[in-house]
Amino acid sequence: MPNNYRLAKVSSLLKKEITLILQNDLENDLIRDYFVNISKIDLSGDLQHCKIYITSTALEKVRKEIVANLNTAKSSIRHILGKRIEMRRVPEIIFKEDVVLDKGLSVLKLLDELKNKNQKNNVEDNDANI
Repeated sequence: MPNNYRLAKVSSLLKKEITLILQNDLENDLIRDYFVNISKIDLSGDLQHCKIYITSTALEKVRKEIVANLNTAKSSIRHILGKRIEMRRVPEIIFKEDVVLDKGLSVLKLLDELKNKNQKNNVEDNDANI
């Protein structure tokens, strides 16, 4: 089983190369029109499977379409990766939408609403005491 250092190095290399492929080599209008970013890569311990989490500035419907397009283009992405990096076997790739950012933003929005509501109640209480 590979050590964590090797996993981290291979993950970093894959992230860098796949980002370059997304920017320069794919002929997909959705990917070119919207800012697509790789937020996280989960690489299996045997380096055979790779989950790539994608974030984008697009709306949710368009993000799902972007992920679907990337999953249909994954064989060509693997082919380009095989030419660029020196590995015995390029891992199987699957693209997924990263929803952690959206969940975090919704939690921050809820906290902000609670804060505003609390401040409004404090102002009303102070006005009632005067």
